[in-house]
Amino acid sequence: MQVIDSLIDRIALVTGASRDIRRDIALRLAEAGAHVAIGYRKGSDEAAKVVKEIEALGRRAAAFSAGLSDSREAEAAVKRTTDALGTISILVNNAGINPSKPLDQIDASDWDQTIRVNLSSVFYVTQALLPAMRAQARGRLIMLSSVAAQLGGVIGHHYAASKAGILGLVHSYASLLAKEGITCNAIAPALVETDMLKGNDKIKPDLIPVGRFGQADEISSIALLLAQNGYITGQTINANGGWYMN
Repeated sequence: MQVIDSLIDRIALVTGASRDIRRDIALRLAEAGAHVAIGYRKGSDEAAKVVKEIEALGRRAAAFSAGLSDSREAEAAVKRTTDALGTISILVNNAGINPSKPLDQIDASDWDQTIRVNLSSVFYVTQALLPAMRAQARGRLIMLSSVAAQLGGVIGHHYAASKAGILGLVHSYASLLAKEGITCNAIAPALVETDMLKGNDKIKPDLIPVGRFGQADEISSIALLLAQNGYITGQTINANGGWYMN
């Protein structure tokens, strides 16, 4: 019996994939044989570079700019991926922002924007591609959450709430779709060495029990595992150096 699913010629959509962890996930999936579409909000040059790197691996790739916090743009992103590459069977929801502010400076605008970009976008993209995924009775939904969902983090309560909401979506999708060949899981990293860490003096490696920041490939390897595995569902994989233990 085949246990590990082959990703050869599978179609993956990775949102927010022009840099950092997101870029590494896109490349890891391509190395395993998937054709990959990458969505980005900013960074067209970086996105184009990722496309070239994927194509150099012998896989097909596409990139497009989309504001996924708008349901219509999310639907358009799914359509563009399908038109360019085929029916999506792997979704990695990565799009997100981390606007760090002191507690008393976070206003309604900060809250609304963070929830839209970090949480609503996950719902919009997932809902848009689910009909096709259900029709083929096979799918992998992978959501990027954060240790902030579990501990509050160092960004702010608006960010923590947006990432905690993702875990609720994961539990619901996993339960509702388990009998249809579709899995849904979250990855909750903590302090991975990326551009998102820069400029926040609260973020130091001594917060992490293992004493260092995580690396992008330590997260992308988990995404690959979840893309290949049809038995893990409804779980949060905590890649956090021991900061939060369950």
